[in-house]
Amino acid sequence: MNLTARIDSDFLAAMRARDELVVGVLRMLKAAAKMRQVELKRPLADDELFDVLAKQAKQRKESIEQFAKANRTDLVDKEERELAVLLAYMPTPLSDAELAAAVDAAVAELDARSMKDMGRVVQAVLAAHKGRVEGKRVSDAVKARLAS
Repeated sequence: MNLTARIDSDFLAAMRARDELVVGVLRMLKAAAKMRQVELKRPLADDELFDVLAKQAKQRKESIEQFAKANRTDLVDKEERELAVLLAYMPTPLSDAELAAAVDAAVAELDARSMKDMGRVVQAVLAAHKGRVEGKRVSDAVKARLAS
């Protein structure tokens, strides 16, 4: 079952179960995916849907940070529950060892030798592991690897 079908079936199941949290999160996700689909003028592939998912998850993480700074624990709890629903659809993230191996492979493949090559290496790792790793984490790993 592809990701779109899984989201649709989970949405219907949550509606039947009257799970307002899951229904709300999946409704927003489906709306964001539909907007992206209209932009592209074609159905979304799973990796494109992972991009939409990652964007939604990033928005929740940023909201959690802002609400925590404002001491709004009620809103922090709500955003964390929504984030947990979204993360259930994301692929398993890369471990530190897997990330290091991916960075080493990209550095070797692109023959990167200095910090000037950092952008190319980061893009290669992100493209190879779409949806499984955040850009900041890749950037830090590549920076550490090229600095040594």
